[in-house]
Amino acid sequence: MTLRWRITRLLIIVIALTVAWNLAASYYTIQRQFDAFVSGLGRVEAGALARQLSRAYTAENGWDAVDMALLALGYLYEHETESREGHEGESSREGDEGFHIERIRVVIVDSAGRVIRDNFSQLEIGEMSPALSGQPRSILDLRTGRTVGFVYVDVNQNFLETESISFLRELLLSFVGSGLLILIIALSLATSLSRRITAPISALTKATRAIAQREDATLLPVTSNDELGQMSATFNQMTSSLQRQRDLRKRLINDVSHELNTPLTVIQLEAKALLDDLQEPDHAAQHIIGEVDMLRNLVNDLNWLAETDSGELQLRLEQCAIGELLISEIERWQPQAQAQQVSLSLQPLPQLPTLQLDPARIRQALGNIVHNALQHTEGGQVIVAGTLAGDKYLRISVKDDGLGIDPTDLPHIFERFYRTDQSRSRGRGLGLDIARAIIEAHGGAIDVKSEGLGRGTTVEFSLPLPESNKLP
Repeated sequence: MTLRWRITRLLIIVIALTVAWNLAASYYTIQRQFDAFVSGLGRVEAGALARQLSRAYTAENGWDAVDMALLALGYLYEHETESREGHEGESSREGDEGFHIERIRVVIVDSAGRVIRDNFSQLEIGEMSPALSGQPRSILDLRTGRTVGFVYVDVNQNFLETESISFLRELLLSFVGSGLLILIIALSLATSLSRRITAPISALTKATRAIAQREDATLLPVTSNDELGQMSATFNQMTSSLQRQRDLRKRLINDVSHELNTPLTVIQLEAKALLDDLQEPDHAAQHIIGEVDMLRNLVNDLNWLAETDSGELQLRLEQCAIGELLISEIERWQPQAQAQQVSLSLQPLPQLPTLQLDPARIRQALGNIVHNALQHTEGGQVIVAGTLAGDKYLRISVKDDGLGIDPTDLPHIFERFYRTDQSRSRGRGLGLDIARAIIEAHGGAIDVKSEGLGRGTTVEFSLPLPESNKLP
């Protein structure tokens, strides 16, 4: 059974039970209230008839005016047609109320229990009346105040029961119709709601299966800001990140293959040239050693990144004078800068504090940054500067006026093995990632800024100043 059907069925059951309970409670309450109303209505009718009969009895000093009183109130049916024209006023009351269209049995007995009048003529006048149902009321002689008889309205309760049953039947049919309409509406809403809930889950399952089968997964539509929308948005972020990692992995394979193939090819050619006596041993050895150094550097970079990923990076902290470190690093890269006809300089340094850090790792990070700047600057200049940012950070920057970085590449510049089109043939795309890992391991941060292609690049990193190393 699918999740969508289970949700729909559960919602329908809950709604159906709620509707049934409300309808049953409403019907029971209305039934009680209507029964009470009908009973009260019968008492009102009996009371009105008793008062009318009391006045008629008192006026005639006997039971002679009984038929006139019954006819006036619409309870004498056998004379109704004959007397319609002569009693328009009385008949109009009957038509207005519309309540006595159905026949209601009325029985009048005297104080001794003898029948005075039965409008259904089921009892003979003068006979002793049996036990009667209905609504009994006393008939009084208004002059003396004594009870002279009784009137029973709706004997056997035929009218009231008929009216009650008819009303409740119509009420029940109305409730059933309303309940079915509510259930249909609820079914539509439940189906729509279950579809809305399960559609993102189904799409997520399909997309996940595509990823598991190494197919390209499409992004899920985000149609709301609720939990389902957040789930889709998070999955899209994961999918985009995974796809980017796949692309980077493919690029890694291509880059590493290229980085390995070039020095290996050179080594193979130099070895064959030696074997064929086509190359001087000293010259060939120098070429082979240079290519082996390139291979070793690549392996070292990969091993170092593996240590970073596994959390095994170890720092050997010691007191280090930042000014001396910057000067020595500039001197180390000066020969390469001169060979590339690039002006590498160090801005005059202010008084910089001594920090607790790993000098070898900081030299490695700074060396990667300087190396990148030299690789992307042709005939220009690279300027290294060190400043204090208040009493919290030491900031070191490397600025060049070289190729610059396209704005679309800038957000990805620290991604592993990522290389822009302008730099694809240069380096391994690992230098900035390694530098960032080293700086962050020291509690610092690194940032790259560029105004666009051909407008140079500035790489800036900061290291925190411990309390003991802050300048006075």
